Amino acid sequence: MSWKTAHRSFYYQGAPEPADPVLKRDETALLCIDVQNYGMVLHEDPAERERWAPFHARMRGTVIPRLQALQQRFRAEGVDVIHARIACQLEDGRDRSLSQKMPGWNNLLMPKDSEESQIIPELAPEPGEIVVTKTTDSALTGTNLRLLLSNMGIRTLIVTGIYTDQCVSSTVRSLADESFQVILLEDCCAAGTDALHQQELAIINMIYCHVMTSEELLALMGLDD
Repeated sequence: MSWKTAHRSFYYQGAPEPADPVLKRDETALLCIDVQNYGMVLHEDPAERERWAPFHARMRGTVIPRLQALQQRFRAEGVDVIHARIACQLEDGRDRSLSQKMPGWNNLLMPKDSEESQIIPELAPEPGEIVVTKTTDSALTGTNLRLLLSNMGIRTLIVTGIYTDQCVSSTVRSLADESFQVILLEDCCAAGTDALHQQELAIINMIYCHVMTSEELLALMGLDD
């Protein structure tokens, strides 16, 4: 099954197959969302560590190595690699959006200079690459990314990162609302569980983005040799 027929929701079961997107290298950028140290820390509590084990296995076994390879390929081809991360400007986090102040797991207090807020070493930005710091789920609404993309002439975003059903999805929807062409790479993303990951892919596919694998993307761009 190819990207043209996979990850279809109820709404798109009988829809025609989409045409191949036109991907101009000087109008395309790779956007890497929130793969930061905080998300890769193993829980001290044994029950929580076991509960999150499938997520960490997917990150270490699939997402990080494939995204790392994709970053290097894009850099070699002169395609922009852009990074987004969650962090607050103020130590007490007053500048965070409401979604990041809500009680529970999503209550993230990470000052911008803290170790936990930094992008993991395997996917760290190279000198000269844009890094936007956001206090919202969406990398578009929470930063000046919209202006930067406009200035650079970028019309297509290849979206990757974590978590599929939260900051990734929020960013995808914001980009689509601003009429960017969006491609989400399913093997370069992860959610807390595979069920959440798969569910969100079906929800946003074909309306807010096209969901495909990194291999399928490289083939469309003629970079699969």
